Amino acid sequence: MPTIFERVISGEIPCYRVWEDDSHLAFLDINPRVHGHTLVVPKKPWGEIFAMPVEEYDALWSAARVVAEHLKERTSCQRVVVVVLGYEVPHVHIHLMPTNELGDFPFPDVDPEALAQLAETAKSLASE
Repeated sequence: MPTIFERVISGEIPCYRVWEDDSHLAFLDINPRVHGHTLVVPKKPWGEIFAMPVEEYDALWSAARVVAEHLKERTSCQRVVVVVLGYEVPHVHIHLMPTNELGDFPFPDVDPEALAQLAETAKSLASE
């Protein structure tokens, strides 16, 4: 069964397209976190961004950069924030969100003890 993004790419489901090339599509998120929240997706369905072949991975980030530059120019924001989650739809997608200050993009509070524990775990991974 095709994902919702495959159906958007094929034109079966309408979207607000903002940019496109032969391999990628950028369109406005239907549940935007901020004004101008845009998704950049590869037209070929990949389930996880780090499972993509390097060439296609690099091409996706190049496409995201082009779209981010257009968003920054057209929304007059200070910067475009990037988020890759991958849980909402099993089709790789990059969220681009125009922002003007840190408060435009909420970060969760982190428990200092949990952070220290994660740092220790990460150190052990780095030494392998």
